[in-house]
Amino acid sequence: MSLLRLCPARNIQRLVHTYQQPLRQLTNHSRLAFAPRYSHSSPPSFRVYRRRISSQVAHKKSGNGLFTGLVLLSIAIGGAVVLRSATKEKIDDIEQARFTSGIDLADFTDSFLIMASNTPAGRPGTLTPEQEGKLRELWALTMKVFGAYESTAVEANGAETPADAASEVTESTGGKKDKKEKKSRLHVFKRNKDKGEKDQSSAPASGTATPSDLSSLSLADEDDKHGLNKEFKAALANTSPEDLRKAFWSMVKCDHPDALLLRFLRARKWDVEKALIMMISTMHWRLTEMHVDDDIINGGELKALQDSKSDDPKVKKEGEDFLAQLRMGKSFLHGIDKEGRPMCIVRARLHRQGEQTEQSLERFTVYTIETARMLLRSPVDTATIVFDMTGFSMANMDYAPVKFMIKCFEANYPESLGTVLVYKAPWVFNAIWNIIRGWLDPVVAGKVHFCKTIDDLEAFVPRSQIPSDLGGDEKWEYAYTEPVPEENAAMKEETARDALLAARKSLVDSYESTILEWVLAGPEGEKVKSLEERRKERDTTAEALRVNYWKLDPYVRAKTLYDRTGIINEDGRLEFYPSVKKEKENVPPVAAAPVATKAEQETSPDDLD
Repeated sequence: MSLLRLCPARNIQRLVHTYQQPLRQLTNHSRLAFAPRYSHSSPPSFRVYRRRISSQVAHKKSGNGLFTGLVLLSIAIGGAVVLRSATKEKIDDIEQARFTSGIDLADFTDSFLIMASNTPAGRPGTLTPEQEGKLRELWALTMKVFGAYESTAVEANGAETPADAASEVTESTGGKKDKKEKKSRLHVFKRNKDKGEKDQSSAPASGTATPSDLSSLSLADEDDKHGLNKEFKAALANTSPEDLRKAFWSMVKCDHPDALLLRFLRARKWDVEKALIMMISTMHWRLTEMHVDDDIINGGELKALQDSKSDDPKVKKEGEDFLAQLRMGKSFLHGIDKEGRPMCIVRARLHRQGEQTEQSLERFTVYTIETARMLLRSPVDTATIVFDMTGFSMANMDYAPVKFMIKCFEANYPESLGTVLVYKAPWVFNAIWNIIRGWLDPVVAGKVHFCKTIDDLEAFVPRSQIPSDLGGDEKWEYAYTEPVPEENAAMKEETARDALLAARKSLVDSYESTILEWVLAGPEGEKVKSLEERRKERDTTAEALRVNYWKLDPYVRAKTLYDRTGIINEDGRLEFYPSVKKEKENVPPVAAAPVATKAEQETSPDDLD
């Protein structure tokens, strides 16, 4: 009642008018600051949430308009103060990063320094203290695999070595400073005697000891359906720590380093040792089996075009097969779903067993996944796959690439799959699905949804963003734009590339130093520096790494179809629905492969054999 006396009805309109514009400006600023960058024509997830909330509020209006207005106004004013304070703190962090890292943050909507309000749990900035402890443990093991603790060189700027830092931490906690402790790399690597009693399904407090003998780690048989134990031991035995370290930072690219580790932790339900085995196995797979960064990404489509003209029949065949899949549009990236996730559309009818070699199928799969990673922006860190089963018959079924795709998402790109939409699957697919479902992890299988009609598909993707060949309203058809000879000219500029690589190495060293300090400080170190302070330090360097990557990108990643058509732009800016497609002069796009005729689509008795 006192509020009513202070704010009579005749003054409410004046108050609303006074605060309306500042609140609108603050809301717009916060929306930009706390949301990932999207095309103006692509509705991001927070807009979906806002519409849902607005519709719910509309049905719950109070009968007392005066009282409701006062309450909402009070909440808005109070919220504005809190939000303005929080936004100012974030901006202060950005300004600090600008001076300490020398990075340009004029447009910071993709920045790791900005925590989107709808960031899912288990990601950087949303971790519980127990999860922070798990992340610290995994970093400790990772640094040991990379040989970081064995370094004894003193940096030119006088920074202390890990051994020196370890000794100081030991002294400050009452330990003895001697060479023996340095050689044993402190208490951090002593085996926990009570490890068998530890519940791996929950995240204990930080500071849990880590094993001294990494080669003794292994997965139980029921957890090793993809042969990760063999890959892990091969990595430790045959790959140098420095090579594994380089593979890790090459995989990071524009991602947050913590986010990459957290993917493996979430996939293994926060079991640190299982996550380590999975991650190091992935690095070994990228290095020795798939050659992801030094071949698939570095060579790209232009290399495939050059290989297709080779005199070597095997090289020629691989290049032709890789390009054939791109030209026909067997699978491609286009648009986003209702949650803001980039979509990969797979047209199963265009695959015929034996038309392409198994190696070219695997290379094309990895190429597509790696390219999709370029389209992820926090808080969106997963993708959607739409399997268009229109016209599918048993002649299109091929179990080998399906098994490879499952291995990729379960073992090598964990926590990257948001949802799988199987669209218009014919009856013959039922028996196939029963087989495939048995191969899938239950968590992955739970992400598979069958959509029989366009209305079912619309539950996941707005009809306006469903291409017309799938029954939607978007007037868009896939067409492949051929690579041109000089599109990767920047990759030949060694001076510029080497300068950026040197800057990146410095940033990597800085990030690892921050990690080492955190690891060696142990739980007692939180009394000196809080988890929040340590996270901000890592976020600042991660942001510098992200900015550095997009400057480095033209020198290390070959152009893709999505670069040529304006989806991926300079400095990593994304336009999921570019209004004007970039077409090279005198290079007409290759039309998509024709859809099979009705007679070809029908299942024959031979197909069932």
